[in-house]
Amino acid sequence: QVQLVESGGGLVQAGGSLRLSCAASGSFRSVNNMGWYRQAPGKQREWVAQITPDGNTNNADSVKGRFAISRDNAKNTVDLQMNSLTPEDTAVYYCNADVHLISGARLIYWGQGTQVTVSS
Repeated sequence: QVQLVESGGGLVQAGGSLRLSCAASGSFRSVNNMGWYRQAPGKQREWVAQITPDGNTNNADSVKGRFAISRDNAKNTVDLQMNSLTPEDTAVYYCNADVHLISGARLIYWGQGTQVTVSS
């Protein structure tokens, strides 16, 4: 069984920074693309950033220049460094991972979410 566990959320003032981390654990062959999504109250979940196994990244326009995604393949972790936060960044943040299982199957897994609240 594969689990993704996020950490690092919290309350921060506008203009501040937070760093989210997500660790994949369990039995699997490898972790392919990893990413972050967020869901604000009353809104649909939206994609934030993605990183490939070889480190290629892509960010949503709303966070470009402010957020940076990174990963450690040896530890199966993915981080999201969030700078210049605004109240509009307030949301529950979820990590996800495309996991290649021992069985040969590939499944998408999600973390439980971590709350980020930015006060004005």
